[in-house]
This record gives sequence, C-alpha cells and structure tokens, in this order.
Amino acid sequence: MLDDTLDSRAARLNDRYRHHAATEVLRRAVSDPDLGRVTLVSSFGAESVVLLHMVSVVAPGLPVLFIDTQMLFPETLDYQQEVAAKLGLTNIQVIRATEAEVARHDPDGTLHKFDANACCDFRKTVPLERVLSGYDAWITGRKRFQNSDRAALEFFEPEPPSRLRINPLAHWRSEDVQEYMAENNLPRHPLVARGYPSIGCAPCTSPVKPGEDPRAGRWRGQDKTECGIHFIGGKIVRGKVPA
Repeated sequence: MLDDTLDSRAARLNDRYRHHAATEVLRRAVSDPDLGRVTLVSSFGAESVVLLHMVSVVAPGLPVLFIDTQMLFPETLDYQQEVAAKLGLTNIQVIRATEAEVARHDPDGTLHKFDANACCDFRKTVPLERVLSGYDAWITGRKRFQNSDRAALEFFEPEPPSRLRINPLAHWRSEDVQEYMAENNLPRHPLVARGYPSIGCAPCTSPVKPGEDPRAGRWRGQDKTECGIHFIGGKIVRGKVPA
C-alpha cells in the first residue's frame, strides 16, 4: 500500500523531480495528483517576477495570491499592477486583513514598532492562512542562498497538517535569478536600484549596504529574519519538518 503521509508525499515528489529544472518542476507540479489544488503566493518583491513569468508561460490562469499588508511601499503596489499587465496574469487575488482586524490589533498603525511579530501575524499570516485553507499546496520563491535558515531547502516540503509547499527555485543561485530576468526582459522592482535587494513592508525594510546580506534590511536590528508565513509550529523550516 502506498504511504500517503505528508512527509512521504514530499519525499516522493522530491525523488520524482530531483533532476528537473525549475520550470519543469513548476510545469508538472500544477497538474501532479500528488499535489492537488495549487496556488502561487507572491510578494511582488525584488525577485518575484521570475516565478510570475514562469507561471505566465505554463499556467497563466493559476491563482496568484498577493498579500497586501496595507503597509507596503507605493512602489510595490505600482509594480504589482505593472507585472500583472505585462505578463497577462489573469487570476491575481489580493488578500489582506479585514478592517475589523486592523481596528482591533493596530488602530494607529504603530504595532510594528513594538511587536513586529504580532504585526506580521495579523497582516500576513492570518489572512494568508484563511485563503490557503482552500488549497493543497502553494508555490513559494524561497531559495537556499537567501539565508542560512534556507540552506537545506528542497523542491517540496511538508506543511502540517495537510499542505505541501513547492519551492521551484530552491537550488538557484543569485546569478541565475539575474540572468533569467535579463534574458526574458522582465521589469525590475524600482526599489532594487535604490539599495533594496529584499523588499517587505515600508516601516520594516531599509536599504542594504554593499557587502551586507541581501536580507539585512529586513527588520534591521531585531532578532527576526522571517515574517512568519514560512514557519511551521512556530519554527522556521530548514528541511524536514521539526518534530
């Protein structure tokens, strides 16, 4: 009998696609019965256009979830519109916290100053989880090179209790990302040229100096490296799901 636990499904998929290129992982994943209903979650940040372009080629009608935290840079909102139009993406869904949630948790817009985790939770994690509950798997743009917490990232990883995550670009280098964008003449996020190689919410993102880690400008000065949507059980996922 086929072992159909979440861990076994992820292992089976990683074995099946171990030698595939990113585009083929994505192309096959959107129709693989081991994955079920699939969506892409995109921040429309510095490197998001790579996966968005791949989706526009292999499955332009795939649902794309864009989390509007209501604290994004205006440049990000403009870029989202530009990319969607240029690539012909037909199923972008903007998700955000409700007015009631904002009024309850952050009525004056200062929560990020004294509890960034709580701010990320109600503006990103909770709204995303509401929508992701209708899917069996979601596609992310995470890559091993981005920080040490992602160094063991695989194409597929379990997200208990019942969902999988797909990371088609897990093995890409920074150079691969830049080459793909140049070869396909993809629009760049305007903030990248101004020193923002990783872009989140405006209050918690700062420019990065030459030689710094690309994500050094995210939550600078805080003991925080992730917004929370890539946590499982309160822990960052590095490979296999923490016990």
